[in-house]
Amino acid sequence: MRVPLTIGDFLERAAIVYGERVALVDEPGRPGTLGSVTYAGMRRRARSMAARLDALGLEHGDRVAIVSPNAARFAIALFGTSAFGRVAVPTNFRLNADEIGYIVKHSGARVVLIDPELDEALAGVSAEHRIVLDGTADEELFADRESEPTAWEADEDATASINYTSGTTARPKGVQLTHRTLWLNAVTFGWHVGVSDRDVYLHTLPMFHVNGWGMPYALTAMGAKQVVLRKVDGEEILRRIEAEGVTLLCGAPAVVTAVLDAATLRRDKGEEVPGRELVRIVVAGAPPPSKTIERVETELGWEFIQIYGLTETAPLLTVNRRPSEWDGLDPAERSRLLSRAGVPAVGVQLRIDPEGEILARSNNALEGYWEQPEDTAKAIQDGYFRTGDGGYLDGAHLVIADRKKDVIISGGENVSSIEVEDCLYQHPAVAEVAVIGVPHEKWGETVKALIVQREGEAAEERDIIEFCRQRMAHYKCPTSVEVVDALPRTATGKLQKFKLRQPYWEGHDRLVN
Repeated sequence: MRVPLTIGDFLERAAIVYGERVALVDEPGRPGTLGSVTYAGMRRRARSMAARLDALGLEHGDRVAIVSPNAARFAIALFGTSAFGRVAVPTNFRLNADEIGYIVKHSGARVVLIDPELDEALAGVSAEHRIVLDGTADEELFADRESEPTAWEADEDATASINYTSGTTARPKGVQLTHRTLWLNAVTFGWHVGVSDRDVYLHTLPMFHVNGWGMPYALTAMGAKQVVLRKVDGEEILRRIEAEGVTLLCGAPAVVTAVLDAATLRRDKGEEVPGRELVRIVVAGAPPPSKTIERVETELGWEFIQIYGLTETAPLLTVNRRPSEWDGLDPAERSRLLSRAGVPAVGVQLRIDPEGEILARSNNALEGYWEQPEDTAKAIQDGYFRTGDGGYLDGAHLVIADRKKDVIISGGENVSSIEVEDCLYQHPAVAEVAVIGVPHEKWGETVKALIVQREGEAAEERDIIEFCRQRMAHYKCPTSVEVVDALPRTATGKLQKFKLRQPYWEGHDRLVN
């Protein structure tokens, strides 16, 4: 017997087993907030969404773009689209209007759902149907009533979502993830981090990031309570943990830094830091310093789990969760061991090619890049996905050493250095430019521009930065600019960025932070 694996499995099970349990606690005080939604109610709303898309004339396989910070509607929409045969296009709301417009157009989305706070800024972003998620315009889309959407013949190899990722080109690529891919990632991820029906999860991780790394699916399957957090704030995270009894959260190293800073302020005021020996935090996006890991375990008393992966791998490739053999180790030594990317997740095979690039083979890998077959052929070779990251194996543990791609990961967000360079080349004072990632205590890495000025032209650092901020999402813009006489190049004219990065990374054992 072969039964198709689809993400609808997770919501159906939750509604049957945990129907009257709270599934989602929406952000309070927002326009159209849904408050508390049970798993039975979540299923009703997802089915209403599917039926409404039927009424709008959408066929199975049509795309629906979602541009929003974390919200209960976002979580419901992941099921309301994909579980009924359509394709979700979760979009980074931090991008500018031009970038979001490109994604909507390139994906061929017939519907675009937009958060009310973004409505004005994204006035130029449109599709056949443009719906604002304000509780009024989308009332029919998320109605809490029984509906009968058009039946979909379940196909685990059908594309469930297209997730756009910033790579080494100026335009993002659409990563096609199938139902089978997302199903296996969710189950494997949930298994490795121990998701159970007793968990209370805090959505600190953006839901657009590989569909929240697949956690909304894993949590739903097990009937865990999910608390929505719209904006990351260290003190607010601690408050929600205290108020809701949160046991699990995920995020980039910047989230960890925000929580540690807030915890320090609490202790200085003689206040208690919640969650000791109850909370586990899963971190990815960049390898955090071992000292940060040590502080999580000693100052917060939380369990630290590190994972490694990419949008193209849905994302789970490796997991570093301390085994019982490490329990008796000195905290500093245990943190050093936890700073590695981890061991292969169940079903993952890793290889390091002769040039040091990490290659991965798993059921979690992408089907391909949407309408970009040449890029797909470059990424998947001989049955392995080429990650573009450099590393080595320390026994069974993968260690990330460098990035072969010119991608900077700042606060968990991918920044294409080529995209930033393209923008800087538009400035009249810039003759040559190289953009690199340099260490940053809070964001892991931050963007630095090294420029050669045109003869007779000059520009202040603040002018260069402001020039970029007017044209790009702010998180992509340089935070520092340095004028240099020349940029190192090979005999063939290729820029040698490793030479530019070297002085900024002295004292670091790897060229990512």
